[in-house]
Amino acid sequence: MSERGGFFKRLFGGGKRAPETGEEEKPEVAGQAVEQAPVETAPEALPEAVPDAASEPESVASLPEPELEPATLTAEEVRPEPEIEPEPVAEAQPEPEPAPEPAAEPESEEPKKSWFKRLTSGLSRSSSSLKDSLVSIVTRRKLDDAMLEELEDVLIAADLGVDTAMRITETLAKGRYDKEISDADVRAVLAEEVARTLEPVAVPLAIDPANKPHVILVVGVNGTGKTTTIAKLAAQFRDAGKSVVLAAGDTFRAAAVEQLKIWGERIGAPVIARDIGADAAGLAFDALDTAQADKADVLLIDTAGRLQNKSDLMAELEKIIRVIRKKDETAPHTVLLTLDATTGQNAMQQVEIFRNVAGVTGLIMTKLDGTARGGILVAISARHQLPVHAIGVGEGVDDLQPFDAKEFARAIAGADAMEQDR
Repeated sequence: MSERGGFFKRLFGGGKRAPETGEEEKPEVAGQAVEQAPVETAPEALPEAVPDAASEPESVASLPEPELEPATLTAEEVRPEPEIEPEPVAEAQPEPEPAPEPAAEPESEEPKKSWFKRLTSGLSRSSSSLKDSLVSIVTRRKLDDAMLEELEDVLIAADLGVDTAMRITETLAKGRYDKEISDADVRAVLAEEVARTLEPVAVPLAIDPANKPHVILVVGVNGTGKTTTIAKLAAQFRDAGKSVVLAAGDTFRAAAVEQLKIWGERIGAPVIARDIGADAAGLAFDALDTAQADKADVLLIDTAGRLQNKSDLMAELEKIIRVIRKKDETAPHTVLLTLDATTGQNAMQQVEIFRNVAGVTGLIMTKLDGTARGGILVAISARHQLPVHAIGVGEGVDDLQPFDAKEFARAIAGADAMEQDR
């Protein structure tokens, strides 16, 4: 009885109340509870309920029933604890993400930089390379025949072309022969001669409203930026209030098709595309049909990049033009050749071949910001006299701008450096 009483006392915490209810059958019930209840977990969980059991003596009379309830109570007391977990959900709900908005701040800074500043920055490699070469020649020397020859070599090496280089040295010799000359003097004459060469070919890309649509075929070798140029032109045309249709004619490159689709969605222009490897001429025909039905102002047709020495690919380009003319005898109204400035003298050969095959009517030079050979545009213009419609010095839409001869001449001559030197 002492052992059972001790357990009963530990179970209910009421040592003095136990004798008052002392019937011999009750310990047996308690013994049964000992066998059914969990081994030691129930006694440890129950001491918290001791004050309640001790303060209500009437509940002791129904001992067999409360012994089953503590097990359920202990289970219920353990379960409510995980219910606290929903609290972090409320904390996770407030997720204001104004993070993208600060990203717009750097973009607002770009328009503050003028086009000429961007052009000067883009041509800095060309102008810096030229300046360094000129400084090494003219420092502390008088202009003589030897210096004139060196200057001519430097200008030719800068891809300005033989004709331009000779005109510059001749102009220098007229008024400065046997006199000390600075690199700033040479670059001033350079800017004048380059501007004189380029001004006749600086022609904006015009859209003839009589053509519905005005068909622009864009051609060039691999990697000159044809697709990117088309996207930029399309965006600029839309900003000018013109309706545009895009033809994803580079059917060999999935990335080109996707790029045009993205731009088409962005500017609200339909994009005519086919499966990879589809006939480019047939696609161009369908695109022209769609543009005519929509009464679009402009149809821009992309083409696959092709090396100028691949006769089969050049023949395909001729086929595209033939098929387009079945729909419109006057089309394409403009044939743009995109040139990569980084290719240097190779661009000269591209102009010759594409002009013969596709009837190129104008040029767009890209990637002037990635080379020290920007002078090639001067040599091409002097030789071919083709209109230069636009130049590119970056990836942004605003980095493709109408060609301005004087600005280009000042930038390639290092106008900012000239002003500092004087």
